[in-house]
Amino acid sequence: MSSLLTTLGLRASSSSSSPVPLPITNHAPALLIFNFIFAYGLLSSRTLKQYYGIDHNASPREDLTKYGPAAVRAGKITQKQLDTLKRNEAAHANAVENYALLVAALGLATAVGVKGEVVNRAGVVYTLARAAYAVVYVTVADDRWSQARGCCWWVGNGSCFWLLWRAWGVLALGGRV
Repeated sequence: MSSLLTTLGLRASSSSSSPVPLPITNHAPALLIFNFIFAYGLLSSRTLKQYYGIDHNASPREDLTKYGPAAVRAGKITQKQLDTLKRNEAAHANAVENYALLVAALGLATAVGVKGEVVNRAGVVYTLARAAYAVVYVTVADDRWSQARGCCWWVGNGSCFWLLWRAWGVLALGGRV
């Protein structure tokens, strides 16, 4: 646990041979890899559509609109399952769309030399917010409770905006931050 706290800049890093805090490793590449796999792979509805037998490789983006209602009528899936699949596809599309903001924020912050713990903290907040966003989007059908999805979306984007702000500060001060 102490290494996670150190990675996030919540505890000073040190070595037994040096009283001076050691620099924190920037984990932006790992965060980008994880979020790519999460957005493009784990949130993809293809696996669930294959499980329910309504996946058509020739036109997978039309599966739910073209074949979904027929699958409900045929008893392959329920309307509730179809609605969940539609929310899953929407969550997947949003995660893919939002990935570019994360790449820009982590990439720019890393390139200009924002401290590793700041980059790590923003990346972890983004990752946790996007995971919560996906869970709420896919599992919550109630309109009132689905508003939590917007809060998660803003927390994730806010972490990226904060990181871009920190990068701007480094650039504006000539790397003296």
